[in-house]
Amino acid sequence: MATKVFMEALSPTMEEGRLVKWLKNEGDAVKNGDSLAEVETDKAIMELVARGEGILRKRLVAENETRPVGQLVGIIAAADENIDALIAGAGAPAPAAAPAASAVPTAPAAAPSAPATTATPVVAAAGPAPTSPAPQGDAGNGGHVRSSPLARRLASERGLNLSGVQGSGPGGRIIKRDVESAATQTPAAAPTPAKVRVSSGADFDDVPLTQIRKTIAKRLSESIGPIPTFYLTAEFDLSRATEMRAAMLEMGDAFKVSVNDIVIKAVATALSQHPEVNAHWLGDKIRLHNRVHIGVAVATDDGLIVPVITDADQKRMSEISAETRSLAKRARERKLAPEEYTGATFTISNLGMFGIDHFTAIINPPEVAILAIGASHDVVVSTKDGFAVKQHMSVTMSCDHRAVDGAVGAAFLQTLRRLIENPLMLVF
Repeated sequence: MATKVFMEALSPTMEEGRLVKWLKNEGDAVKNGDSLAEVETDKAIMELVARGEGILRKRLVAENETRPVGQLVGIIAAADENIDALIAGAGAPAPAAAPAASAVPTAPAAAPSAPATTATPVVAAAGPAPTSPAPQGDAGNGGHVRSSPLARRLASERGLNLSGVQGSGPGGRIIKRDVESAATQTPAAAPTPAKVRVSSGADFDDVPLTQIRKTIAKRLSESIGPIPTFYLTAEFDLSRATEMRAAMLEMGDAFKVSVNDIVIKAVATALSQHPEVNAHWLGDKIRLHNRVHIGVAVATDDGLIVPVITDADQKRMSEISAETRSLAKRARERKLAPEEYTGATFTISNLGMFGIDHFTAIINPPEVAILAIGASHDVVVSTKDGFAVKQHMSVTMSCDHRAVDGAVGAAFLQTLRRLIENPLMLVF
């Protein structure tokens, strides 16, 4: 019996998808769970998997074409099965595109033991490809990365994502020394250089919207107009934070953190003390979250995406640092899993590394506030001994007045000031 291949909702907010690349040609044998195509969702590039067995008889959508969720994109059937009625019901098929000459290498999807399958994110090959297929993950490790129990424990303690670690053990297994090496060699995230656009020479070029850009436009049009927003700006003294950071750097790479990591930890701690700000506006009610999940805005070539650091108030700054770098890297490569960019209770947007002194950010509904971080700068201040140069940082919080009053927002910023200007409070 023929199996219909539909454009599936591969992320919680996906309404349509762009078929980036077919991984199976017409006539190829297909098993349940095989990866059929790469699909660009509103957040990442995911794999569309087969939910039946047979031959891929028809590809009804060409590469780079967009289809709404639920539309038929292909047909799997036996070699001699008549599928004319299915093709006619789907409308005229789009011409099949020729296979791309090159593509980002993807990890093969493991065939599931049960008929039901789920989409898996596209994963770029880390380092040289092994000469033989590496076995799948150990039990208890989600079946994704082959690693020793000790390596997994060390990675968890250091906030290191094992998917980006090259194993040196038997069969490519990740062992203790691999985790220790990755923890000390992971470079700090740097701003992604702007993509250079090549002009066609015409008077203008129309650039089709990517799925992520469509989502940004839709989400933000729901924000700045309908939401009654007010802004609170404050300036914090970073002197003690920078001194603490310098002292941590002297202790070794395992304690290497950025000012942004300190800010994330401070914001998360302050939110745990001000649940009115760690909230969602749901129209007829306000949801106060008991867990703190910080969204960190990351600029990509296609637009803004917000990976989420879960339970940030419970994590050490070194864990936040490693997790932030890992999430930002995979966000720019469009390799985040849905659970890594959903569920934020509060968002931070930092443009300080681009030399922006201060700015206002747009609230990401249903969150009730967002914090914009500007660049640090030197300020001459008066002291009891005369004058001194201090390093200051400007922050602006955008607040949804339906849920957050001015006094509530101000109290939150007072707590945040106390934590950033006395960062040892974040350690104990």
